[in-house]
Amino acid sequence: MSETRPSPDWTPTPAFIEQSNMTAFQRFLARTHGLQLEDYHALWAWSVREPGAFWEAIMAFSQVESPTPWRAALEDARMPGAVWFPGATLNYTAHAMRHVRPGRTAIRHEAEDGTQTELDWETLRDRTAAVAAGLAALGVARGDRVVGYLPNTPETIVAFLATASLGAVWSLCAPDMGAATVLERFRQIEPKAIVTASGYAFGGKWRDRSAEVSELLAGLPTLAAWISMDTAENVDGGSLARTDWAALCASGTRLALEMLPFDHPLWIVYSSGTTGTPKAIVHSHGGVMLEHLKLLGLHCDIGADDVFAWYSSTGWIMWNVQVGGLLTGATVAIAEGSPGHPDNGRLWRFIERAGVTVFGAGAAWYIACMKAGIVPRAEADLSGLKMLGSTGSPLPPEAYRWIQDTVRRDIWIAPIAGGTDLAGVFLAGAPTLPMRVGEMQCRALGAGVYAFDEAGNPVEDEVGELVCTTPMPSMPLFFWGDTDGQRLRESYFDTYPGVWRHGDWVRITPDGGGIIYGRSDATINRHGIRMGTADIYRVVEDMAEIADSLVVDLEYLGKPSCMILFVKLAPGASLDAELEHAIVAALKRRVSPHHVPNEIVAAPDIPYTLTGKKLEVPVKKRLLGHPMEAVVTRDAMANPECLAWYDRFADDFGTG
Repeated sequence: MSETRPSPDWTPTPAFIEQSNMTAFQRFLARTHGLQLEDYHALWAWSVREPGAFWEAIMAFSQVESPTPWRAALEDARMPGAVWFPGATLNYTAHAMRHVRPGRTAIRHEAEDGTQTELDWETLRDRTAAVAAGLAALGVARGDRVVGYLPNTPETIVAFLATASLGAVWSLCAPDMGAATVLERFRQIEPKAIVTASGYAFGGKWRDRSAEVSELLAGLPTLAAWISMDTAENVDGGSLARTDWAALCASGTRLALEMLPFDHPLWIVYSSGTTGTPKAIVHSHGGVMLEHLKLLGLHCDIGADDVFAWYSSTGWIMWNVQVGGLLTGATVAIAEGSPGHPDNGRLWRFIERAGVTVFGAGAAWYIACMKAGIVPRAEADLSGLKMLGSTGSPLPPEAYRWIQDTVRRDIWIAPIAGGTDLAGVFLAGAPTLPMRVGEMQCRALGAGVYAFDEAGNPVEDEVGELVCTTPMPSMPLFFWGDTDGQRLRESYFDTYPGVWRHGDWVRITPDGGGIIYGRSDATINRHGIRMGTADIYRVVEDMAEIADSLVVDLEYLGKPSCMILFVKLAPGASLDAELEHAIVAALKRRVSPHHVPNEIVAAPDIPYTLTGKKLEVPVKKRLLGHPMEAVVTRDAMANPECLAWYDRFADDFGTG
């Protein structure tokens, strides 16, 4: 797939490079390690060649303190099973609280109705201390699980920090998730305490979740304590007495911090669960801290003078990443509620009102703004914004160009790719590198990312399986309940033993950047030529008549494949012969003549997970004859109501 490389579409100025944290880190390495690294690519090569030295340098550069010595930064480099910093002790909350300074804002919050509140660092510390003391008084101790069913508010962050300060283990689900889905997650980890809210605002409406909270309280027999952030008037607590959040916060006490082993569990997050029991993924205090200090501090260039916002629900790993901004001393700005209420300009105005300097969101949000005709610079003053990030799905080249045309020509666009699995990234941006439209700038430091062919050989400038050949400290400690580690190995290490296989198609460009082509288990395989679904979406969704799309390739033993393209039409558009011809012509011209659909079908909606991923594999399995209830969990979806249409289509398709 070699090609003439395009010129960069954005190049950092010498001053931007000079003032960046990445440059400061390289100077630190020169001063402390005698490393004279000529550019980012030399830095990356060193970081994957010497992972122990690299992560130890991140720890020192970020001033992560351990009162006890460690034997080695990386004692055992096996995957899975790497052993990081044995002997070191630390605490996530302790590092965040290093940044407490009088008069500085820690959290800036905007409710959906525009109401703004702030927590300064001293107040954040004091409330964290009070809640931690309250949890301890309720019997929560080191290793116990504390779970939350909460919206994206400062109080949710306080509850997490308080839990972490005690050495208890945090786990969070968004209140838009149904009780059955939440119980499927929380029951696995046997929580001792739960923190709840009885409702939340979204899309201009109040969503009462009292019934769901009642179900959770009744369905979690290990609970010994229930803390409610509101009066919970309509919640049936059964035998559990309600502890009032406001009263918990009101007590005055000094923050006591439990210093913990580097690999002590910090939180439990979950895979999407759309196709089976969700994996309960356990990450460590030390691993998450170092990964987020690297990702946010270096790759996103966030420091104590920045205001960092990444729009997310509490059910997405980007909530955890956004909270990680506190580790850098930055102000974390959170926008609660719908990104489209009262209109698609809401978050652009939030950026101005909150003084955001580094902002991120899911790729789908940028695409929605583009298709809605939003001109961000007409919505708000974005002159203080230095970086825009994106993740969740590939950001198409058209969206890059739209951002440059409607935000600012000199804006730094830095999409990332990684996942819930490692609470971090494999591909990222860098403030010292040029940016090309459609590409992520670089392989992340400390991540030995390559494209592998089926035989496990790295390929250059060709599409292959995204793998990571080096251990990273934020990779899962284990899956809760996976006592022999079999499920962990099957999830990442069975295809290429000792190497992490992520499940994405990737191409590493000649400049060391990366392009994601979609999930490798949703591959389009036509006439022996494999193609990622992102290639199809980029072309189809660039058409004004198409609001969204989903493509599946049905392969039958001994029969030709059948590729079906589902399209959600834009208002006023119709799928007539002219539009079908235009879609086919565009795919032939811009993708390949082999990758045109056998059928194009107008669908009322495209199914998504709660974290914004298209349900390609479940729809494919349903069309291959599996029952819908066996291939998808409705409560893990953002729009489960659309499944009935696909169910009917599959029935008709199977008899056709």
